[in-house]
Amino acid sequence: MLEEHIYQDYVNALKQKDRPKADFLSFIRGALKNRAIELKTQRLDDAETLGVLAKQKRQLQDARQSIVPSGRTDMLEKTDRELAILEGYLPRLLEEQELVAVIEEAIAQLGASSMKDMGRVMKEVLGRVGVSAEAQTVSALVKKRLS
Repeated sequence: MLEEHIYQDYVNALKQKDRPKADFLSFIRGALKNRAIELKTQRLDDAETLGVLAKQKRQLQDARQSIVPSGRTDMLEKTDRELAILEGYLPRLLEEQELVAVIEEAIAQLGASSMKDMGRVMKEVLGRVGVSAEAQTVSALVKKRLS
């Protein structure tokens, strides 16, 4: 399980005295524990874990965008290091042509023909691709295809 893998990496980071990595993985473990409490379960399955990791990635990317104008290179390096750690646990993002193929298949299956159907198509596509694609990218491609 992915949650176990994160825990093992946390323990290894502590043993190797890699303080920044251990601190960040501790933070991620806390986010996973909070999500498990919300769901009233002991452990998260891999899909839930990936959802938490994707949310953390979005938050880090937003933080990075707000740090860039300030010129704080130390904060920028820390954020980039944390993003690199997170991306090690997330599946690779789909290429645009792979994503377009999934969108085309969903549109054909749902019989979508106009922007009125965008919500249904988005729900179907995001359900199929999960965290392998960013919702903004999917939205832009669906809009382009339906308009």
